[in-house]
Amino acid sequence: LGFGSITKIVLENWDTVFGGAAGIAGIPRPDFFGIDLDGRQKAVYTYYIVLALVGLTIFATNRLKNSRIGRAWMALREDEIASVAMGVDMARTKLSAYALGAFWAGLVGVVFAAHNNFINPDSFTFMDSAMILAMVVLGGMGSILGVIIAALALKLLPEYLRAFAEYRMLVFGAVMVLMMIFRPQGLINDMRRKYEYDTAGREDDDGGK
Repeated sequence: LGFGSITKIVLENWDTVFGGAAGIAGIPRPDFFGIDLDGRQKAVYTYYIVLALVGLTIFATNRLKNSRIGRAWMALREDEIASVAMGVDMARTKLSAYALGAFWAGLVGVVFAAHNNFINPDSFTFMDSAMILAMVVLGGMGSILGVIIAALALKLLPEYLRAFAEYRMLVFGAVMVLMMIFRPQGLINDMRRKYEYDTAGREDDDGGK
């Protein structure tokens, strides 16, 4: 979060390279293999691009979760000292997690900029980072389905509660506090893959001994 705030300040004041607070305008929307599309068609096309990216993200995350690097990430999350003692390279594993997160953020940022035809540092505020963190905490760290449900809830509920806009942040904070007290694992607990030793089968192979 601190690095994100520093980056935002640098982008706002570096006029010669990033345009400063004026940002970058005139970003073309994605086209369909050179075919001319009107405004509505481009919006629909962007929508399907986002859906495809969501599917790719779920697939890649699920595969990484059960991979060697995914188990290393979960081990570091639970106990760094024990992970290092078991041979996990903490620096390389953490850097890989940051790099992967930056990759997905950059990929979606490109689609976001192309959809709006404009982007500037104010497009990404501290509240956006807090909302993403809240989605992970509310849904459950390590639970793909839980994070999806939490993301839909936190983005859709405020639209239906516009009549209570003055108390929206108060309700939001109260819900987060209650979640931390009564269900810190999130809405859906992380279902980890378990490996069990088949003792019954081994006894049969040994003649019941």
